[in-house]
Formats: sequence, C-alpha cells, structure tokens
Amino acid sequence: MTSTRAKPTLPLLLTLVAVVIPGPGDAQVSIQPREAFLPRGGSVQVNCSSSCTEDLSLGLETQWLKDELESGPNWKLFELSEIGEDSSPLCFENCGTMQSSASATITVYSFPERVELDPLPAWQQVGKDLTLRCHVDGGAPRTQLSAVLLRGEEILSHQPVDRHTKEITYTVLASRGDHRANFSCHTELDLRPQGLALFSNVSKVRHLRTFDLPATNPKLDTPDLLEVGTQQKLFCSLEGLFPASEARIYLELGDRMLTQEMTNSSDFVSAAALVEVTEEFDRTLLLRCVLELADQILETQRTLTVYNFSAPVLTLSQLEVSEGSQVTVKCEAHSGSQVVLLSGAPPGPPTPQVQFTLNASPEDHKRRFFCSAALEVAGKTLFKNQTLELHVLYGPRLDETDCLGNWTWREGSQQTLKCQAWGNPSPKLTCRRKADGALLPVGVVKSVKREMNGTYECHAFSSHGNVTRNVHLTVLYHHENNLAIIILVTVLATVGLLGVVFYVYNHQRKIRIYKLQKAQEAIKLKAQAPPP
Repeated sequence: MTSTRAKPTLPLLLTLVAVVIPGPGDAQVSIQPREAFLPRGGSVQVNCSSSCTEDLSLGLETQWLKDELESGPNWKLFELSEIGEDSSPLCFENCGTMQSSASATITVYSFPERVELDPLPAWQQVGKDLTLRCHVDGGAPRTQLSAVLLRGEEILSHQPVDRHTKEITYTVLASRGDHRANFSCHTELDLRPQGLALFSNVSKVRHLRTFDLPATNPKLDTPDLLEVGTQQKLFCSLEGLFPASEARIYLELGDRMLTQEMTNSSDFVSAAALVEVTEEFDRTLLLRCVLELADQILETQRTLTVYNFSAPVLTLSQLEVSEGSQVTVKCEAHSGSQVVLLSGAPPGPPTPQVQFTLNASPEDHKRRFFCSAALEVAGKTLFKNQTLELHVLYGPRLDETDCLGNWTWREGSQQTLKCQAWGNPSPKLTCRRKADGALLPVGVVKSVKREMNGTYECHAFSSHGNVTRNVHLTVLYHHENNLAIIILVTVLATVGLLGVVFYVYNHQRKIRIYKLQKAQEAIKLKAQAPPP
C-alpha cells in the first residue's frame, strides 16, 4: 500500500539508504536499521535497498502494519507500526532470476503490566517464617528485568525475572521489630545499555503486624472463696506478650462481664475488677480471664465458691459487775457454723452454742473472753472470732508486795517510795506519820532528811472500801563521823605547822654555820699576814 505521508528530506533519506555498488554480474540487498529498540506498540521506519540495476523487484516482509513512505529506483522506505513483540522484518529482492534478502532485529521493551505483593497475614507470629510473594506480569525484555523486595527502605532480596518467572518469593523470620513495618515489591527495567534509563514499577505497600505470646496462660490472682457482704478484688495479668498495647483482656464472672480497669505497659497487661458479693450470687461461679491478641485467645478459668459466714455472737450477762457476782458467758454460732472454742469453758465437741457461769473475782478484772466459730466451705475450714472484756469492781488492795512495811534510807540521798494500791475503781492513797500527821510523798523523794524518820499509816480508799497499812521509815545519820573529820583536820594542821617550824629552824641553823665558817677563815688569814 502506497503511503500518502510527506516524503522525507534528502539528508534523512541519505542516512537511511545504504549505498551498494554492484559488482559485475552481482546484486546485493540491505536493510536499515539492522537493529531497532522501541516501546511496545511503537513504530519504526525501515529502508530496503538493492544494488540491482535491471529488472528489480524489491519488498519488505513483516507481520506488522506497514506503510510505504518513499521509494526510488533501487530502494524503498517503509514504516512499521503497532509493533507488539520482538520480530525480524525481512527485505527481499528479485533481480532478474536472482533472489536475495536481508533481515533486521526489532526488540520491543515494555513495563510490567502488574507488580503486586501478595497480601500479608493480618497478624504474623514472632519467630515464624513469613514468605513474601511478588507477582510480575509482563515487562520486556526479561533479560533486563529484575524484582526487589523491600522492608521499608531495606532491600531484602534482589532477583532477576526471566521469561518463565511469574512470581518471586523471599522468606523472612518475623520479629518484634517488624510490627507495623511496610513491605513492597519494585521491578527495575534497566534500559541504560540502550541509552535510556532505569525504570521502576512499585507495588502497593503492605503493612505487617507481628505478635508474640508466652507459653503460659493469664494468671488469676483471686481467692477461691467469696464471702457475702464483702468486696472482693479480682485481678488477672499476663507478661511477656507483644504488642501489649493492642491486647484485650477482660474478666467474666458467671454470665456477666465485669466492669474493670485494664492496664497495658511494655510487655505486660492486666485487668482488675471490684466485685460486691451479695446474696443473689449463685453458690458456685465460673471466673474467666480472657486475653485476645491478634487471632489468638488465651484463657484461664477458676471456679469460685460463694459463702455466707456471720461472726459468732459473744455475750456477757453483765459487762461490769461487783466482786463476787455471777456472770454468764455465752457464744452462739450462725449460718451453719459451729463454736469450736470459748475461753474459760470446759472442752467439748463443736456445737452451735456454748456457755458457762463464773463468780467474778478481782483476778477477773479486764479478763478477755475469746470465742471462735468454724465453717467448712469447699473443703476449707474458715474461722471467725469475737472477744469481750469483763470489768470487776472491787475494793482497794494494799499488801506487802505492793507496799513494803519497812524502809531504811540514808540522810541526803534520793529515794522512791514505792507503794501501790490496787482496786477498781482505782483507789486514792495517802501516807501520814502517826505521831504528827506529816505527809510522806509517794513516789520520788528528792532529798531524805532525818526529820522524816518515823512510822506512817498508808490509807487507800475508793467507793468500794478502804484499807490501811503501816510503813516504818528509818533515816540513817552519824555524829561520830563529824568528830573524826574534825580530829583528822586538826592532826593534819598540826603536822603541817610542825613541818614549817622545822624548815625555818633548819634554814637558820645553816645560815649560822655558814657565818661561823666565814669568820674563822677571816681570822686565819689575818694571822698569816706579815707584820707591818
């Protein structure tokens, strides 16, 4: 088909036409360009030329659409369009009875039609293999095509993609650091050897979430028994999981979800709930702690027993009695429990009620009575106790152990008069000397004087009676001690005076002897002198 397009200019035609000079009896056909590199669906101009000079028939054989653009005596210019794949167009000639041909190579390049990374699992367990799969459809030439698997900006794998490859894979070991990481697949068509560039196609980015769970189930920290009328804190926790911030943990008691407070931190998660135990509760309840992370569920269960146990009732017929009065002590148990101990009562088997009677004495004052009841619940024995204190009113007591009858103190010393009266109510105590009624202070005596010597009557009294006791106080003091001191001082003074006199006498004697020696020496010198 003859083209209606404009003729190429002479310079362009000269670049496309290969000038062939025929040899004698020889003909030659050529094709230009010998090699072409173009995008899929593109077009190229092909020149067929011949050295034949007589009876020439020249043409181009190709599978693609072609237009004859120009022609001359021994050449033709064609345009091939909508080229879809690699091919080899063929220029042929009939020169007389001779036939010859020449072929070119057309290489088509195209970008991949599909670059897709398979969806990642919703959650990937830490320590497990994760296989990345990238599908590559199309793209040419495959010898210059490769695929790159990326984690963020990190290259995990760089693999060639040949004509038989539809999918490339790479396996990584999932870690906690991969949580919320981005994974993608890139293809690279390297056309730089052909003077073009490096072209990339990018898949959709996939996001990964990783998780890690310990080998243990959540830990329930709660008693097995719940008492009616109490508030009980239920607590459940698990550590060693990841990511704790995305875990959900909750508590269920019976068939109801508990209102709870959840805590997440690092690799620890917990749930706590406060339960008001009432009579409406079933006697046995199933407590469940459930943890949900990723597509995993960990659960711990425990059966709780609800019980009602009232403390025993301990009563005294009178809490305050006078000495000698009778007091009945009684302890009663309720809610199916049994009294197992009542202090003061004779021993016996557990019964719902125990009592006894006593005659109150001073020794029973502030006596504490103890009652204990026991209840069997789910194979465990529980105890509850009550205590009461008895007050006995009795008159004053003042005996030898609390107030000695004889005291001996030294004059000038500090002493403490220990005299204690007992009774309920507490009695008042005074000690007065029988002779003159002088008061002797009970407690610390700062300085003992000889005038305090004598016999005292200590009197304790209260609304329940009075009692007296004689106390003899002897104060020690000695006159002979003063005389001995005076004699000693006199002797010492006399000895000192005699010592002074002896010293003076001896000193004067030495002076006299010295003067006598000097006088004798003078006389001797005078006698030895010559006469005048």
